[in-house]
Amino acid sequence: MRLKSILTLALLLLISVFAGLFVYPYPTFNGISTGDFANKVLPWRLGLDLVGGSQLIYEVDMSGVESVDRDSVMAGLRDVIERRVNLFGVSEPNVVSSKSGDSYRLLVELAGVKDVSEAIAQIGETPFLFFSEVETSEDAANGEEVAPSFIPTQLTGRYVKKAQLVFDQISNRPQIFIEFNSEGEVLFEALTEKNVGRPLAIFLDNNLISAPVVSEKITGGRAQITGQFSLQEARQLVERFNAGALPAPIALINQQTVGAALGQDSLQKMVWAGVYGTVAVMIFMVLYYLGLGVYAVLALCIYVVLTLAAFKLLSITMTLAGIAGFILSIGMAVDANILIFERTKEELKAGASWASAVDAGFQRAWTSIRDSNLTTILTALILFYFTSSFVKGFALTLLIGVLVSMFSAITVTRTILRAFAKSN
Repeated sequence: MRLKSILTLALLLLISVFAGLFVYPYPTFNGISTGDFANKVLPWRLGLDLVGGSQLIYEVDMSGVESVDRDSVMAGLRDVIERRVNLFGVSEPNVVSSKSGDSYRLLVELAGVKDVSEAIAQIGETPFLFFSEVETSEDAANGEEVAPSFIPTQLTGRYVKKAQLVFDQISNRPQIFIEFNSEGEVLFEALTEKNVGRPLAIFLDNNLISAPVVSEKITGGRAQITGQFSLQEARQLVERFNAGALPAPIALINQQTVGAALGQDSLQKMVWAGVYGTVAVMIFMVLYYLGLGVYAVLALCIYVVLTLAAFKLLSITMTLAGIAGFILSIGMAVDANILIFERTKEELKAGASWASAVDAGFQRAWTSIRDSNLTTILTALILFYFTSSFVKGFALTLLIGVLVSMFSAITVTRTILRAFAKSN
């Protein structure tokens, strides 16, 4: 049993070393990066409160949109804005929609964006949907087909009445149902008659979103787009259609800018606060529990690097609130160790051997650890699903931290104690 625990501990330490190298933010000296391969492939994602940037709040005018279509329009607008902001070098911009009464708003966080004024101008444009004919030709010299070209038509999103997600009655596969207004009906009928057997390209903001093949001339102003769509893909297409077909004007009502220097200062203060707090806890554990405290420090170090590795692997955007959630989870991890150690000490005082005391201590402490962590997990889930912005970031890091802390307490700490088990 002890040999197995020693080998397991060695494996955990090896994984922790690689995790530490993976999460460490290597600095840059004189313009030369000393970063490792992991940081180049998967760099840390930091929020605008840590790297600077702008936070924009838009009011969405839904007066021209029917109530049943408003959620779809909001989702479509959010998708379009995310793609537009990416053009300015903002990786994974944070775009959140919210509703309060009859007010619809979009919160856009542009972390590290350099040209905020140009980004604002592009975001404020109405999403544009249009249909294009596809023209293909063959190279006369060798008979090979060359790249197709697109010919824009007069049929645009302003002629689309609405788009809906429907399901085939036989195969139950998702399809997109499109309905045009009276003017669009005429344009669409002529366009389909001309392009029977050929693809008809559909663009949103000059990005190709679909190219269905016209099977026959379509009359009546109604059409269905079929294909091998997943439910998520079909729903996203409907949202994009509605964003272009039912443009909802947006107006910038608030803008807040965080300087890069201020963000870096906040990051340094938060990191050092976490380091000081963690070191203080480690010192307390060693002074109070002596040998057991040393084991707790080792388990806590493994917990910290594994949790940070999970944050980076999941590409979580770290903000001040997110770091606060992580630091709080460290306290939860220490609390679990305290419960285990107290139970183990009671067993040792009762005359149990070290190995028996460790096993009994874990069994007796597990109920308390489970209940306290499940309560925290439930609270974090509620905060994540019913809030937005920085509160959601706090909830997410706290949730992941608590889940890893349960693994750390039950697996890592137990393995360490068993590896150093005494014969008497």
